[in-house]
Amino acid sequence: MKLKKLNNLEFYLVTYSNISRNGIISDVKNAIDAGCKIVQYREKNKTTKDMISEAKRLKELCYSKSVFLINDHIDVALAVDADGVHLGQDDIAAYEARKILGPDKVIGLTVHNEDEAIKAEQSGADYLGVAPIFSTDTKEDSGVPCGVEMINKIRHITNLPIVAVGGINKTNVANVISNGADGVVAVSAVLDSKDVYNNIKEFIDLVKEAKKL
Repeated sequence: MKLKKLNNLEFYLVTYSNISRNGIISDVKNAIDAGCKIVQYREKNKTTKDMISEAKRLKELCYSKSVFLINDHIDVALAVDADGVHLGQDDIAAYEARKILGPDKVIGLTVHNEDEAIKAEQSGADYLGVAPIFSTDTKEDSGVPCGVEMINKIRHITNLPIVAVGGINKTNVANVISNGADGVVAVSAVLDSKDVYNNIKEFIDLVKEAKKL
């Protein structure tokens, strides 16, 4: 079931309310209409109560169309019965999250190197977010870019789906995919625009083309 959920990872939307020009509800609607199959609700500045309210609206939009994940907050994921969570290295361990969420939920984990990737797979992660690939200003604590070479290295030690994050744009996305990523997150390149729908559609087309090469 989870493998089916993680099919078609071409474009992975992460919501950023502080960057979005149109609001995250609009962003998610446009992303789903454009063919995005996985959405992560990321919010760092709202109360848990407000997050649950907003997450419920987003889950309704994603229902039967896109996998809906919550960034970090397992309590919010449980409250809205999200499809799963995405965790960072400083968050609760994936195996502990699995105990809380159960066997059928999707758990993603951000990794920065091969050692973290191996540990993530051993701990029960369903997919890896490799970051940051390139320099990015979107996330202040993103760290030193690891480059596409790291995607390639991690690809050779795991069969888990890989989502590349950090500084991804339309000029480098093909290189990212050719080095082993299954999909990409592009935040500024998409959300800081007036036409989210067409930007995401272009990314999806570029990823599909790169996978054919």
